[in-house]
Amino acid sequence: MTKPFWQTKRLDEMTPQEWESVCDGCAKCCLLKLEDEDSGDIAYTRLHCRLLDADLCKCADYENRKAKVPDCVILTPKSVSELKWMPQSCAYRRLHEGRGLPDWHHLISGDRDLVHSGGHSVMGQTVSEDTVFEEDQIDWIIDWDGNPP
Repeated sequence: MTKPFWQTKRLDEMTPQEWESVCDGCAKCCLLKLEDEDSGDIAYTRLHCRLLDADLCKCADYENRKAKVPDCVILTPKSVSELKWMPQSCAYRRLHEGRGLPDWHHLISGDRDLVHSGGHSVMGQTVSEDTVFEEDQIDWIIDWDGNPP
């Protein structure tokens, strides 16, 4: 039996369709993250990008996200290895680090909703960054996984 593409290809060898299918849909990359200026530590918040549809846990304008949110980070095989804020649970990060996909990932389970029903996404747990004053963002820090990012 042939192994699935994510077990035989590096991230930079995947087709665009394969690359997109690896995303687990957790939307943790769409969260506002705060960096400590002194230590460089990254803190996740319960604040999401203004383009995230919190009910669907998807970008409302995925194709045009960079034009609408200039600081949106477009993930690439190269950036996955460089972004220290990628969550430990991120499918791209897991594959890059050789950890494989978790059982709840839709490519393993066949169920795209398991990421949400299993509590691995931010669905229903965030508010738009546009609803909070910048000086209050620190009040929205949360440890999503009980682990460092």
